[in-house]
Amino acid sequence: MIQIRVECYSGYRGEQTPRYFCIGSSRLEVTEVVDQWLSPNHRYFKVRAGDGGLYILRHDTEEALWEIQFFEGKGKVKV
Repeated sequence: MIQIRVECYSGYRGEQTPRYFCIGSSRLEVTEVVDQWLSPNHRYFKVRAGDGGLYILRHDTEEALWEIQFFEGKGKVKV
């Protein structure tokens, strides 16, 4: 897994939704949240980014860490 930095929008209920994420020096815009789901210790977001790639981002809610779990497309990262 690759750790990343994520910039989020916090909605009226305080939930964080990714808007941008950074891989090294590259900053990618989240153009669509395709799906999202919860597990006991993680939140998952399946997103399409500005580079056309499809990513699954995992947020470790206890450690406050973000990671890329999956990547598909011609984007910046190979997982």
